[in-house]
Amino acid sequence: MTTQTLRVHTADGRELAARVYEPDDDEVRRAVLIAAAMGVPQRFYEAFANWLASQGVAVMSFDWRGTGESAPPNLRGYKASITDWATKDLPAIVDAFCARWPDVPHTYLGHSLGGQLFGWLPQPERFERVLTVASGNGYWRFNAPKVRLQAPILWWVLAPVGIRLAGYFPGKKLGAIGDLPAAAMWQWRKWCLHPDYLGAEGQAVRARYAQVGVPIKAVILDDDELLSPEGIRRLYRLYEKAPVHFEHLHPHQLGMKQIGHFGLFKSSAAERLWPMALNWLNGPGTAG
Repeated sequence: MTTQTLRVHTADGRELAARVYEPDDDEVRRAVLIAAAMGVPQRFYEAFANWLASQGVAVMSFDWRGTGESAPPNLRGYKASITDWATKDLPAIVDAFCARWPDVPHTYLGHSLGGQLFGWLPQPERFERVLTVASGNGYWRFNAPKVRLQAPILWWVLAPVGIRLAGYFPGKKLGAIGDLPAAAMWQWRKWCLHPDYLGAEGQAVRARYAQVGVPIKAVILDDDELLSPEGIRRLYRLYEKAPVHFEHLHPHQLGMKQIGHFGLFKSSAAERLWPMALNWLNGPGTAG
């Protein structure tokens, strides 16, 4: 496998850090774009991306502006919202992704927030299929039980106070999520306090999701510590035309102690889950 670091420029002049993983034999059978979860750096997916490259799949990952390697040394006062990620970062990355591998099938792989934003993308048909992992409606009442109990502390205490004191959300110091630009955290807070989650952005955004026709496979982790199965299913009500198939993973049925919100991408899942994920990335999307 070969790995390359890229800098991708957005239409509004921001620079995003991206990485490319390619098979050594140059025979790319499919290209996969990995869109990261909220506050998760692209390096988290490196082991999985390297393994996909060893299977003949080219991969591109990236960091949203204000996160990971796309963040400035200090986030105080840095301007970046989730809308910026969806309407500026994602289109620029997709352009770079499609230009690099124009002649092979494309799959969008979104983890948590990265999967939630797919429907916002202009020209979603540039992807043959979508695989989302632990991506759902994050309204706090649809959180997993433990997180649901803790959510009021995050949204009414830690987020407002942390942002006002630091000028950004200091998640690393607080042990919650990770450091995030203030505007992104305020917007996410608005979504998580609204039953329609990102549907709170209004009819124009809802209409965009409603027009998507790309087949989607949505993976639900039964031991997800953040989102409930109900919350995950609710997100896909926004997709009125896209065929959606839900795939449940039960850790004990797979001989695993746990998987959780992040487990599919960890090296400990390589033997049991990564071959399954490869089949999902390659296989047909079916309604269900």
